Amino acid sequence: MKVVITVCQFIASRMAVLTLLGAVLAYFFPPLFMVFKSSFLWFFAATMFAMGIVLDAAELRQTLRKPWKIGLGVATQYTVMPLLGFVLALLSPLPPDLKLGFIIVACAPGAMASNVMVYLAGGAVAFSVAMTTVSTFLSPLLTPLLVEVLGGKLLYIPFWPMMQTIILTVVLPLWAGMLLRRYLGRYLVMARAVSPAVAAIAIIIICSYAVAANQERIASVGVWVVALVVLLNALGYLAGWWLGRLYGFDGHHRLTLSIEIGMQNAGLGVALALAHFSPQTAMPGALFAVWCILTATGASAWLHSHGTLLITK
Repeated sequence: MKVVITVCQFIASRMAVLTLLGAVLAYFFPPLFMVFKSSFLWFFAATMFAMGIVLDAAELRQTLRKPWKIGLGVATQYTVMPLLGFVLALLSPLPPDLKLGFIIVACAPGAMASNVMVYLAGGAVAFSVAMTTVSTFLSPLLTPLLVEVLGGKLLYIPFWPMMQTIILTVVLPLWAGMLLRRYLGRYLVMARAVSPAVAAIAIIIICSYAVAANQERIASVGVWVVALVVLLNALGYLAGWWLGRLYGFDGHHRLTLSIEIGMQNAGLGVALALAHFSPQTAMPGALFAVWCILTATGASAWLHSHGTLLITK
């Protein structure tokens, strides 16, 4: 058991490096990941199932005693990032399918990986978990709705099929994980150690497949896409930090809001794009997933050792 836990902890803690490695391999050797074309939705469902097992119901109930903070955070997530994604997409010279890809990522809920980053950075973990959970449960309605409103003029948006996909791959697996958690007993410790690794492997495979499916297009429009990915991620972090200050949040909650806003569930964005649109639409999400994990990991490491003054300001 100790060996399994050690291996899983290694995988989860090296998610940024492994995601980048998977993307590089997918770019230079696409056939390695094209085999996942018909199964990527199952991998995403696995990430949500893992999140349900890790989710601590007692900690979540404690955080929900201050619903106004969570509501404000989730409202910020579902307004700021979609608007940023929409504006950047419109200002870019990219074709409609790639513009829509940015909008889909920006309209996604919070990422499970953000909870880990908040913990590493010294933020408010319970607040992060609550924001991710609430935004995830709202995603079957809000994500397709926002994508339809903001991206409907670019391409036809299949609202109900998207909603069904989110329910089947997000909500149901999440509930199943939370239900199973109650019956794990003495196996819960091992399950909580394994679950982050399962989620990490699934996200790595999904994003790598998206890169493999877009290998030729990345070479032609990759510079613009990467530039917009970097800009969207940076603006999300900055908006979360300064809006947290405007809301009167303390340093730990400002930091958490910044990470939550800047890190979208790009894995869901990729899954939706691949399921309902062309493979090209998934490219912004795949690159965003790689980039935001890299930036969040680096920032978390720096804040862990140097961020005390920043958080207390």
